[in-house]
Amino acid sequence: MDVRVGNGFDVHKFTDGTILRLCGINIDFHKKLAGHSDADVALHALTDALFGAIGKGDIGTWFPPTEPKWKNADSSIFLTFANEEMDKKGFKISNIDLTIICEEPKINYYSDDMTQFLSDTLNTSLDRINVKATTTEQLGFTGRKEGIAALCTVMLVEK
Repeated sequence: MDVRVGNGFDVHKFTDGTILRLCGINIDFHKKLAGHSDADVALHALTDALFGAIGKGDIGTWFPPTEPKWKNADSSIFLTFANEEMDKKGFKISNIDLTIICEEPKINYYSDDMTQFLSDTLNTSLDRINVKATTTEQLGFTGRKEGIAALCTVMLVEK
């Protein structure tokens, strides 16, 4: 059986705003993430992990930030495309392990909704998806509450 592993990492800084888009859901918050698209750092890391596992480059290859059509785009478009490419290559998701790195907001309040969003978007059962969070103990840019980072590992198996 062909098994593939991919990982993805992304970072976005905070900017002024009132809605934070994270892992496909909107969170009422006193900041938002800055980026060319909706800056959903978690979906970007997951999308890169899928592309990596199937050897198809990265999110910037497929959806360059220099392209005006991706300005303010919903990152679920990117994730759906990566999932379709994975399907075309004959793979399915074995599991997803997604870590969101931030001091705030507290992700445990939202992780069930995030997991449900990923399950629905990727047509993957809930028990194959893990969304969790950690802090950097107030160290670095995430510790100073300047932004959010996300790290994702996926395992794909042949259909």
